Amino acid sequence: MSKNLYADIEPYNTGFLKVSEIHTLYYEESGNPSGHPVVFIHGGPGGGTSPSNRKFFDPDFYRIILFDQRGAGKSTPHACLVENTTWNLIEDIEKLREHLEIPEWQVFGGSWGSTLALAYSQSHPDKVMGMVLRGIFLSRQKEIDWFYEGGAATIFPDAWEPFRDLIPESERGCFVKAYHKRLNSDDKETQYAASRAWTIWEMMTAHLIPNEVALQRGDDDEFCLAFARIENHYFMNKGFFPSDSFLLDNIEKIKHINTVIVQGRYDVCCPMTSAWDLHKVWPEADFIVVPNAGHSANEPGTSEQLVAATNKLKYVVKEK
Repeated sequence: MSKNLYADIEPYNTGFLKVSEIHTLYYEESGNPSGHPVVFIHGGPGGGTSPSNRKFFDPDFYRIILFDQRGAGKSTPHACLVENTTWNLIEDIEKLREHLEIPEWQVFGGSWGSTLALAYSQSHPDKVMGMVLRGIFLSRQKEIDWFYEGGAATIFPDAWEPFRDLIPESERGCFVKAYHKRLNSDDKETQYAASRAWTIWEMMTAHLIPNEVALQRGDDDEFCLAFARIENHYFMNKGFFPSDSFLLDNIEKIKHINTVIVQGRYDVCCPMTSAWDLHKVWPEADFIVVPNAGHSANEPGTSEQLVAATNKLKYVVKEK
């Protein structure tokens, strides 16, 4: 963890919001109850939030809102794929904003969180007053193929082989599909074995330097189950977007929003080409490349830039 992060804090409010007949979301608030509202959108999908996510924000200035997306973290039912699409999650973010009586807020999201932040802001551009986006993922087929069909394996062949070897050679034409079959098996142990392999592959590739704490998440079967099942469900459905270039095609709707894009140069999970494509269609947004970082928000150079970005947006708010 970077020394530039803010100190650990505890929430002053936690709760559960029923968003459908099936799903109930966990949410929490920390920092300044009268502060500038910012919502943290976690990755995965299925990753859930953690206490360290609060530390990117000045707790004296920000009212920090974290929530677990459908099926993830403390939200219930755990690892549930029913009524779990990008468009459901966008509706949930709006329900949470209304529940907390927030007229508009800042949005912070990395990896899948950047995907959902872009989709949410394009759906509700009048509700977003600033964004910090990290490790850009646009949910395009080529990005999914890069990570799950052998591209990233050229850099991490040692991590790839256990992921590959869980699948018989006859089914290796599409690993996402082969894992989908196992993650939705009627046999729980088959689900757990697939979810562990899926999760460990991502944890081993998410940092420039391997991170032992991240790798330990592969030992937590309940975390792995939600993470792998929900991720795979979304990637099987190409993020539930109507076209491959949907997010890039709709940037015009959000060009007025003050935004900082932070990208690790050596990100293997979400290679820089996606951040570059976003930068090309949205040159108005600040574009920061961290020269010594991979994918994780917790790498020192990246966390330093993320904190700097949230601090920069404080002054934009004050000017208004």
